[in-house]
Amino acid sequence: MSCLKVAIIIPVKRFNNKLKKSIEKCLGLDYQNVEIIVFPDDSSKEFDVFNDKIKVVPTGNMGPALKRDLALNHSRAELFAFLDDDAYPEPDWLKNAVPHFEQEDVAAVGGPSVTPRESTLWAHGSGHVFSSIFVSGPYLYRYLPGKKKLVEDYPSCNFIVRRDIFEGLGGFDNTFWPGEDTKLCLDITKKSGKKIVYDPAVLVHHHRRELGLSHFKQVANYALHRGYFAKRFPETSLRLAYFIPSLFVAYVLAGGGLSFLNKKIALAYLFSMAAYFVIILINVIYSLLRDKIVGPLVKVKLVFPVVFGIVGTHFCYGIFLLKGLLASKLKEEM
Repeated sequence: MSCLKVAIIIPVKRFNNKLKKSIEKCLGLDYQNVEIIVFPDDSSKEFDVFNDKIKVVPTGNMGPALKRDLALNHSRAELFAFLDDDAYPEPDWLKNAVPHFEQEDVAAVGGPSVTPRESTLWAHGSGHVFSSIFVSGPYLYRYLPGKKKLVEDYPSCNFIVRRDIFEGLGGFDNTFWPGEDTKLCLDITKKSGKKIVYDPAVLVHHHRRELGLSHFKQVANYALHRGYFAKRFPETSLRLAYFIPSLFVAYVLAGGGLSFLNKKIALAYLFSMAAYFVIILINVIYSLLRDKIVGPLVKVKLVFPVVFGIVGTHFCYGIFLLKGLLASKLKEEM
């Protein structure tokens, strides 16, 4: 089984330094039977540095899901390993993933996507927001190594799937982005009846957006699609954990309004909100103290930005999930 050929598929708009590092790390993998295929919008001379060690397939302007589907036309590998252009694997990434496919009922394998050591201050901040139990909840294992287990939904930034399963299901549903990976995972588990394995040893490093507007735009987009998917694909998206931020927003608004009617309600409300901030603050301090990557000064600088990043993420996710839930269609369907 270890001799299975793996095609690493990387969709990208154009050549960039993060992609360069990703390719370099893929070329250094502790796994021999592998090919690397990059799908940029247009080819460029920057790719020449790899001296034909990779295959570059210009696609024109198209979305990541469509580019990933093109792997079916350009590789006969038994396994497709999907990787984002701003992510790079550990040397044993495929060595740890491929043995899972010895089990015939395993269709796909995923692993954690951790924040890279070399990230900027604000990217580390975004990473700490996503790796907080108060943001990711039961899905924390996507951002920090957790226990090996079966999962029903997994992001495509670190996702390895059997080619025959991928082809048989028609690849990604290119109607949605993000969210195409949710639809594929649903098809894998429901239509093919196969399993998706999460293994903490199948690890990649995934650059985060800066903690600020770009972070919240990403959160809003995730939430909008998850809210919409709660109607379209309730089998994996209609989960209480996804709705907790919306319930929190409702509590904040209702509690704030009722506080004007009664002093006791106002005091209870203020106490609950203070407790909320204190609990998050304690969690952030504990998380930063355990972080072995960033230095003491960075930890001090990140405490309050991460606290307010978590609070902002709660509001942003809660509001946009409701917007997606109430939407009759998403813009990509129109």
